[in-house]
Amino acid sequence: MDAHTLDETSIVPVAIEHPTVPHVDAIVELPRDPWASLVLMHGAGGSATSPWMVGAARGLVAAGVAVARASFPNAQAGKRQPEREPSAIATWIAVMDAVAPLLPHAPWAGGKSFGGRMAAAAVAGGMPAAGLLYLGYPLHSPGKPERLKDAHLDAIALPQRFLQGTNDPFQSGDLLDRLVERLPDARVDWVAGGDHSFLVAKGDRDQQRVAEALGPRIAALLR
Repeated sequence: MDAHTLDETSIVPVAIEHPTVPHVDAIVELPRDPWASLVLMHGAGGSATSPWMVGAARGLVAAGVAVARASFPNAQAGKRQPEREPSAIATWIAVMDAVAPLLPHAPWAGGKSFGGRMAAAAVAGGMPAAGLLYLGYPLHSPGKPERLKDAHLDAIALPQRFLQGTNDPFQSGDLLDRLVERLPDARVDWVAGGDHSFLVAKGDRDQQRVAEALGPRIAALLR
């Protein structure tokens, strides 16, 4: 597939007003002739406009994927603390309701770290999606592999795709491989040497460039 250029991309801002969540903004990016759609939410401490999210969206759009990204309410308000789970799930549902009609294909739901985990919780609770994409899934807190955060995943019958760094402290050993093996339709792509943001020791430390370069690998997981 030929790479899509920025001047071929339509960018649509969306103000999301929903009775269950505070106001949040979304950004919908539509390349020419997209073949897939993805709604993408950020990790704890991030936002829809953080460098990693901007880079990931750019890489995916260049690969022909329509992308909608939004911030959780705390991030929208400039707060650093992560969203509480009930609010995060409600936000996911509100964002999906608002942006899905603007996307050309039934969207996958996915996110960086916390954003992906909350997508799974929302889908397990009934939110429609074509599949789930996890970018650095937080399988456990660093140093606590005995406390797995996988409660929602077994209840999901949709395709589940993981992109994970081999040096990510939010997973240990073969725990993620074993999880993927037991899920009905799951696959993991390992980024050699990557940490939780896929940065590699002695490699590029610019999060936007690193995330953008992952675009083809993320797109391959959606195919």
